Amino acid sequence: MTREISAFLRLPPAPFRLRWASGGLYLVVVWLSLASSNCGYALAGRGSFLPTDIRVVGIPQLTNRTTFFDVEQILTEKIRNEFIGRGKYRVVPEAAGADAVLNAEITSITLSPVALTSSQLASRYQFVLTMKVDFVDARINKSLWANDALSFTGEYDLSTTAGATPDASNFADQQRSAFDRISTDVARTVVTAIVEAF
Repeated sequence: MTREISAFLRLPPAPFRLRWASGGLYLVVVWLSLASSNCGYALAGRGSFLPTDIRVVGIPQLTNRTTFFDVEQILTEKIRNEFIGRGKYRVVPEAAGADAVLNAEITSITLSPVALTSSQLASRYQFVLTMKVDFVDARINKSLWANDALSFTGEYDLSTTAGATPDASNFADQQRSAFDRISTDVARTVVTAIVEAF
């Protein structure tokens, strides 16, 4: 019995072991490459699921359904710059002559205090912006990507003279630098969602 077990456990001759090792290593490498190619991860800003013949993107000014003035102008410019930064598209400010058109409207903006100073004044706000976005192939009038409630949430430091939420009528003027940061993040979210189908 001991002799049979030891014979069973005995390693094959050295040339066979070498062939098995190299073949086994090859199989491991092939398996790892297949596994990594199907993991579903990609670098942001690299991929695009849009048709390759879309080269000119029309981005008219966004529609603003909120009481916050001028935010549509800032955000429109940021979205245009984000598309340009992708390096694959020429952006025009209207639908005429474009291969695809981004139609979007800002449907709501809310600011909620989340941090207070020692004197109980709001120093940090949670910002929630909701948009309706439709990216259309203008040549065949077909929606390529749409979201009726694309939401972006972030927290930002905002300086205000009162402890209440900033006045909607002058938010963009008084907090231009803060909204500049906010709109950069929103634009990146919107364009990534469209181009990379996230």
